Amino acid sequence: MFVSESLCALSGDQTLAFSDPRCLRGARRGGPLRSARVAEIAPGAVPSPNIWNSPQVYEVENRAVDPDGVLEAAMRAVRPWTGATVLDLGCGTGFHLPFFADEAEHVIGVEPHAGLAAAARRRVRDRPNVAVRVGAAQALPLPDASVDVVHVRWAYFFGPGCEPGLAELDRVVRRGGAIFIIDNDATRSTFGGWFRRSLPKYDPRAVERFWTRRGYTREPLMIRWSFQSREDLAAVLRIEFPPDLADACLREHDGLEVDYAVNLWWRCP
Repeated sequence: MFVSESLCALSGDQTLAFSDPRCLRGARRGGPLRSARVAEIAPGAVPSPNIWNSPQVYEVENRAVDPDGVLEAAMRAVRPWTGATVLDLGCGTGFHLPFFADEAEHVIGVEPHAGLAAAARRRVRDRPNVAVRVGAAQALPLPDASVDVVHVRWAYFFGPGCEPGLAELDRVVRRGGAIFIIDNDATRSTFGGWFRRSLPKYDPRAVERFWTRRGYTREPLMIRWSFQSREDLAAVLRIEFPPDLADACLREHDGLEVDYAVNLWWRCP
């Protein structure tokens, strides 16, 4: 789960295709989206092949992630969101919006792909405390000091280059709030090994130094993927990795579950 919904601000080369080192992630289902015209995408967004091209498969992936609620428990221990205003940044088709809306006073989803944002609105049309807006991370459509909790899932993996988006988070989060960024831990787990094979130049230690210098606390966690069928696992691998690697992973790994190491990076501005 590492190709971003692409809300990040870019600097330098903007042609990275499969996994841009400066992107931001977190999205879900929608209609049969293929490729979006430029007018449908918020300025500054980077294409995200997995969710933009295969939203239905990405929905399968979301349902498979962390069935034990490890991430939820870790976030709650830092800053609960009962009665809060929550920003789900890179909300995609809104998979996580109802979860936060059950307890938060207000939930705002921001997504750069207008088609996915429309799907998110359909998902939460019966939730009066949820709003979905089209926007990019480096230009959030929110007032200063208007958010208590930010949830950004599988985003900013590569650290450097995301500074404009992170500055926007600092702008919109109130004192006493919290920013949660869920990231891959490429140093361990089955998924971490696959991730390193897909991006051999990735330097997890450099990424950790980046977040630490910016005042974020790292909480290493172990979650899992749990699929209903091998067909579902295969479909997800094929939207996340190049074809040859996806096929190799399937040959090497039996069963329906995958151990998956992540880092929960958090900061209370």
